[in-house]
Order: sequence, then C-alpha cells, then structure tokens
Amino acid sequence: MSLVQQFNAYSRWRGGLGSSIARLRQWLAENGLGDAQTDLRLRQMLEKLREDRLVVAFVAEFSRGKSELINAIFFAEYGSRILPSSAGRTTMCPTELLYDPADEPSISLLPIETRSRQTTVGDLKRTPEEWHRLPLNTSTAESMSEALRRVGEQKYVSAATAQDLGFSIDVAGERGLQFDDLGRVQIPRWRHAIINFPHPLLEQGLVILDTPGLNAIGAEPELTLSLLPSAHAVLFILAADTGVTQSDLVVWRDHVSAAGQSRGRLAVLNKIDGLWDGLRPPGEIEAEIEGQVATSARILGLPAAQVFPVSAQKGLVAKINGDEEMLEKSCLPTLERALADELLPAKQQIVTESIAAEARELVAAADALLATRLAGLREQLAELSDLRGKNESVIHYMMRKVKSEKDDFEKGLQQYYAVRSVLSQLTNNLFAHLGMEALREQTRKTREAMRDAAFSKGLSDAMAGLFRAVRENLARSDKEIGEIAKMMEAMYRRFASEHGMKLDAPRAFSLARHEKEIDRLEEGFKRQFGGILIILTREKRVLTQQFFETVAVQVRKTFEKANRDVEHWLRAIMAPIESQVREIQLQLKRRLESVRRIHEATDTLEDRIAELAQGEQLIGGQRVELAEFAAELEGGGQVAEAAPRLATAA
Repeated sequence: MSLVQQFNAYSRWRGGLGSSIARLRQWLAENGLGDAQTDLRLRQMLEKLREDRLVVAFVAEFSRGKSELINAIFFAEYGSRILPSSAGRTTMCPTELLYDPADEPSISLLPIETRSRQTTVGDLKRTPEEWHRLPLNTSTAESMSEALRRVGEQKYVSAATAQDLGFSIDVAGERGLQFDDLGRVQIPRWRHAIINFPHPLLEQGLVILDTPGLNAIGAEPELTLSLLPSAHAVLFILAADTGVTQSDLVVWRDHVSAAGQSRGRLAVLNKIDGLWDGLRPPGEIEAEIEGQVATSARILGLPAAQVFPVSAQKGLVAKINGDEEMLEKSCLPTLERALADELLPAKQQIVTESIAAEARELVAAADALLATRLAGLREQLAELSDLRGKNESVIHYMMRKVKSEKDDFEKGLQQYYAVRSVLSQLTNNLFAHLGMEALREQTRKTREAMRDAAFSKGLSDAMAGLFRAVRENLARSDKEIGEIAKMMEAMYRRFASEHGMKLDAPRAFSLARHEKEIDRLEEGFKRQFGGILIILTREKRVLTQQFFETVAVQVRKTFEKANRDVEHWLRAIMAPIESQVREIQLQLKRRLESVRRIHEATDTLEDRIAELAQGEQLIGGQRVELAEFAAELEGGGQVAEAAPRLATAA
C-alpha cells in the first residue's frame, strides 16, 4: 500500500473512531449513564481526534536535496516543483506545511527580529499581528512556487546583531556563520514560516516540517528541544556522493538522534543518480550504493534497513512524466513504502493507546454503574416478590427496613465526605510542588542567580539548579500521588464491601513520562548551553535570554502537561465512586417509594413487579450494547473478546 493510500486508510480509521466515541457519548446521555465529568472527557477525546496531526520532519545540511525530496514524495501531482529546489540554500528557516480549513491559503512569515525577545515561536503563533502574512495563489504550480521562494530570503546584519539573535559566528564557517570583508553576516530574514494550503494529505492532518541547515538550526533551539522530538517521523537526508560528512554528523548527533529514540528516524542517501555515469555496469554501481548504505548506517548507529538510497530528482521527474521504469530505478517507492509502514501503524497505535484506552475506561465505569443498578433492581424485585400474599404489617415492616437502610447509607456517606476532605488536602499538597506557581518561583530564583553570577561557573550552576529543583518537585509530587492512590484504593475496597458497589481498582498514575521529558530537556540544555566555550564566548545577557526563551519555556510546557494529566487523573478516580454513590441513593429512594406505594395501594404490587422485571431485561440489553461499543472502539481486539463477560456479569 502506498503512502497516500495508507494515509487515507488511517484518516478513515480515525474518523471511524471519532464516530464511535460520539455515538457512545450520545448513548450514555440517553441511558442516564453519563455525568458532567464523563461528558467532558468524551468531548476532549473528540477534540483531540479532530486536532490530530501527523508530523513528518525533513532534516539535512544544505544542498542535500531535501526540498526536492519533499516535492517528489508529496507534490509531484502538481506537475512541477512546489518548494524551491536549486543549488545552495533554499530553506533558511523552519517551515511548516499544513492545512487549517478555518484559514485562507497563505504564507505566514515570522521576522527574525522576534528572537531578540523572550518569546517562543509556539507563543507567537497565538499573536497573528507578529507575522508577515501573504495570500497564496494555489491555482497554478508556478504561482505557488514563486510565492514560496520568500521562505528562503536572507539579509545582511552586523556580526554583533547576528550574535544577539542567537547565531554562532565562526571565521572558518564550520561551526557557525562567516562574516564578509565588511564585517557583515548573512542571516535568514524569517525565523519561522507556516504555509497553509489545501493539499489532500495536508487536509487529512499531515504536517510537513522542512528544516534549514546546521547554522540556522542552531539558532533556533526550540526546533531541537520541541519540534523535532515531537515529530512522528524524521527523514535525515545525506548526499550519496559524500556520505556522512562531519557537519552531517553534527546535525544527526545534536538534533536528530538527541531524543534517544530510533523509531521513526530514517536516513535517506539522496542523489544516487550521480553514480549513474553510463560507463560502469549496473552491478558495480549497485555495490557502491550498498557500500555507502552500510557505511552511513554504521556511522549513524542505525540498522542498514533504515538507510534508503534514492534519487529524489529522478523520482520527481518520473512521477511527472509517468515513467514507471525510471521511478523504480529512483528507489523512491521503496522509501515511500517504508515511511508508510514505519509511520502510520506507530501513529495509529499511539492514538489507540491514548484515546481508545480512555474510552474503554469510561465504558468499564458505565458497565459497573449498570451492574450496581441491576443489583439494586434485583433486590427490589426479590423484596416485592416476597410481599405477595403478605398482610399489611409485613409491608409496613418492609418499608421501615428500607428506610433504615437508606438512613444507614446516608450515615456511611460521612466517611465518604471525610475522605474527600483528606483528598482535597493531599491535592493541595501535590499542586504546591507541581503547580505552576512553584515553577514560576523557581524560575525567578534561577533568573536572579544567573543575573548575579560573576563567573561562568555561577551561570552554569544556576542553569543546572533549575533542573535539580524541578526534579525534586516531581519526586515530591510522585510521593503525594502515591498517597492519594493508596487512600482511594482503600476507599474503593471499603465501599465495594459495605455497600455492594461494583468498583475496579483506581487507575494507576505516575509522573515518570514527564520526568523522562525533563531528562531529555537537560540533555538538550547541555548541548545548547552547557559547553564552557559557549558560556565564555556568549554575553551573559544573551545567554540568559536564550536559556529562558528555549529551555525554561520547554520545562514550563512539560509542567503544564503534567498538571493537566494529574487533574485528569484526579477526576477519573473520583468519577466512578461519585456515580455509584448517586446510583445507590437513587435505588434506595426508589425502593422506599415502591414499598410506600404498595402499602398505600396493594393492587400495584403485581404492576410494580412486572415493571421491575421489564427493567431487568432493559439493563441486560444495555450491557450488551455497551459491550458492543467496547468491541467497536477496540476494533475487534481484546475488548471484543471481553465483551461477553461485560454483558453477562452479574
């Protein structure tokens, strides 16, 4: 299956999952099984699906054919090059190609001068007035290509200005930009570009991230710390005639493999057509290509199966001209198949784990509520059946008995309210460590320490101190989470035992994922700012600014995610018991009302028994329907096998 076909299949699957969740939400509401928290969680799941994006990043040094490869894979149907592709530098700033139907086709360009402020690209995306916006004419490939050339614009500034904007200056040009005879440095005019246009794959949620070369990457640490690590696939492009150069290796080590994961990271050995000299036999050329693949794989630390030799230029021409033989020779279809096989199943698994797993949790909670409802109904049915032929004194006794049970349950709720009070206190303790106010205070202390530092060691210690304090706060938060989990588990067991509630153990939770993200950010910090040469050669004001607008901002985003996850978990562990308490209160009220009605008019006994028997059948049918929802959400997997147990459990 081709990349386009598999992406279409993925989009259909995602749409089907969204439809199932929407129908589950409606069904829960219609059957009185939902509440405000459940509905909120389902709405958030649907929103997450609607906003789902699949990010493919292309990374390379300049003149490796990166833009040509993007053209060949995604835009050949336009019959021409869409992204500028020529000798030298064509992509001078990180460029996102996507489609937002709420916006007109356009190019949004962020001026490079915004780097002088302590504001990230992510934050600036929420302030449209900061961007230079151009309409994009999508009627012809030529007009699009001409407009997209704006992304590669450059300008001359002084070396001091370039350094203030975060660019490294190097006389040799190996680890930074060179200045000319007038002391000027050529830098990108734009810091970031967003291209919004209605391409079929972009409409379905694909986002293409086109990155600049080493010097420009180094000037935008947010790209390394956030955009590349969050990409679902990264294609690292090399040139077949040079293999892995020293600058290639720096980009790979510092920007691609730095996240510590190899899944979704593919290397592309481009321009193999340069070896087709027409003088050597095909076997000899093939052997040379295989040798380059093996050498590149060894240097990059990748399996050889993750290095793909291609000719993007020949592949593009072959697609445009319909030349199947040339297309096969370009090896482009092999790369596209690998990208489809590597990217989409992994992405589908991620979505399934994050959304379908939560849906299963909600289904299980609804089924437990139905089980409690069924148990209460059967108890009522047994009680009323025993009243057949009994005199008024027996009915009066039954009414007192049910009322006594109701009073006892209400008294027992005092324990529930006491636990909620303790939970509130533990939650306050938790957010005292994990909350954003604690992080802001620590960030303030770090900024003051950096400002007051007289020597490079003081600067380094202050920056490292932020990570140390963050880890301590996460460790304290994890301890509070453990206390909350233990208390809730004990409450679940007690209420299940004393009141017959159908409650599974509360869902486990850990901040380990966020702790790993802090580890990754610290590694990125060490690469970007930890070197003694960087600290010694970069002005303290500039270094402080860059640290806070990149590393500290990413730490803040990690804490924001951790806070959302913790709040979500707290709601999730309280919702089942709150629903069960409401259900038991309702059942006791109905039992009392039934006996009272029968006490007042004994001729309603048989009618009420028949009504309860019908309700028993109704709940059985609801549990079957709920099991079918579970099976549908899982797509016939594990939940489908468990469906009969859900439907028939007492």
